[in-house]
Amino acid sequence: MFKIQLVVLVAAVFVSAVQSAPSDSADAHAEIRSYVNELKQDDNSYKYQFETSNGIAQQEQGVGGYYASGSSQYYTPEGQLIQLTYTADENGFQPQGEHLPTPHPIPEAIIKSLEWNRDHPEEDNEGQYNHGHGGNGYGEQANQFLQAPASGLPYEKKI
Repeated sequence: MFKIQLVVLVAAVFVSAVQSAPSDSADAHAEIRSYVNELKQDDNSYKYQFETSNGIAQQEQGVGGYYASGSSQYYTPEGQLIQLTYTADENGFQPQGEHLPTPHPIPEAIIKSLEWNRDHPEEDNEGQYNHGHGGNGYGEQANQFLQAPASGLPYEKKI
């Protein structure tokens, strides 16, 4: 219930701020074209939707505390339409939109390494650094540090 009240409050503040802007733009004179706000007490589901005359729109439906899905849109000052769709569930918040940044492509060497690991699962049992040759996998130099005398630090060289 608090979430719906918060959304309504944010929408009202946003629309009043747009209406009070000292400008002759469409935003300054935007009006609410449609508004729906429904809450079902028996299953805690909800649905809200609003749209303004300047192209701002949002809608969401879900079950409080379990999942939600919705969308929103608005126009940038440059006139570009920004559209966002999302779901929120046991897998977290998952937004989608052309304006969202995307990760860099995975380098070819990493892809090949992952494919090799997938194709050779039997080698995963040998240990991360062992490589099947016994020992600790760090080589003889590392053994010098691991067998250091108790009287000094392992990297001290006695003269």
